[in-house]
Amino acid sequence: MSGIGDLIKKLCPDGVEFRLLGDVVRIRNGKDYRVLGDGDIPVYGTGGIMTHVNTAAYDKPSVLIPRKGSLSKLYYVDQPFWTVDTIFYTEVGNRLVPKFFYYYLATQHLEDMNQAGGVPSLTQAVLNVLRIPVPPLEVQQEIVRILDTFTELEAELEAELEAELEARRRQYAYYRDSLLSFPETGGVRRIPMGDLATIGTGSHDTKDAIPDGDYVFYARGRERLRLDSFDFDEQAIITAGDGVGVGNVFHFASGKYALHQRAYRIVPNVAVDARYLYHYLVADFARYLEQTSVHASVTSLRRPMFLKYPVPVPPLDEQARIVSILDNFDALVNDLSTGLPAELTARRKQYEYYRDRLLTFEEALV
Repeated sequence: MSGIGDLIKKLCPDGVEFRLLGDVVRIRNGKDYRVLGDGDIPVYGTGGIMTHVNTAAYDKPSVLIPRKGSLSKLYYVDQPFWTVDTIFYTEVGNRLVPKFFYYYLATQHLEDMNQAGGVPSLTQAVLNVLRIPVPPLEVQQEIVRILDTFTELEAELEAELEAELEARRRQYAYYRDSLLSFPETGGVRRIPMGDLATIGTGSHDTKDAIPDGDYVFYARGRERLRLDSFDFDEQAIITAGDGVGVGNVFHFASGKYALHQRAYRIVPNVAVDARYLYHYLVADFARYLEQTSVHASVTSLRRPMFLKYPVPVPPLDEQARIVSILDNFDALVNDLSTGLPAELTARRKQYEYYRDRLLTFEEALV
């Protein structure tokens, strides 16, 4: 930071000029690409490259800004490209280094400039009055060099951590499957889940959710919603009754919660540890449904599928030992507050902190 600080003091000791975005950048609308032929020119939408065509809309470095959808998902493109009408492209004037402009826009939280009540959207009018720092080109180039280096290093570190995290997940799955595999003749009883647990559904629909509700609302996916009322106060395993998550166990409820009308709650009785049953269902329930279904895939669950599901039930002290091991592994791999996922999050926050510091300037007095 000291090197760039010295450069700024040397080249702009009285501060950095700020200009309206519309004064230094021209925003252009995308167009339909379906009349264009096949080629190697990428076509960008809000989700990235959609297809390739044989004609370019622009062939100079540009920053692409979503007009609808994920407003903060910017793209820097330094090769010829085409864009559709859900994303703007920019013609960056000679006072800005295009990649400096890209890095600066990434700090501006464009999602907060949403101009619509439904699908998030941006307008040229809103973007054109955004104030942009315009330090000397030498300063911009040095900041780009620093951030490019930092971004490359960040990507390498994240790739290493992601690889380690994936290895831990495979290790966790191996030990989980080993701990929960019981020989048919090993003396461990297999009891139908209908004899081990109370099984039922909730009464709410996804549209009932409210952002700041007091209680967790479990629906049919991984995301935890919120609601102002609760249905149950207990320990329970939650699984989707239909939809893309059918058969997968995403949640373990403990305390007061609300439940979707097409999600199931499985509440163990005293014969089985709730966390033991949770880990066993995570490991085995989807496989069981796949093997017993007469269809190519299970599209919805019915109570009989649960009632007959055989669960191995070792003594409670053995269940507790298995739970202790798997809970520790689960926390290391999945808990966002500990372990490798937290390190990944910390790396990203560190990058954003240094990026934002580099791109914060004292404004010159006019």
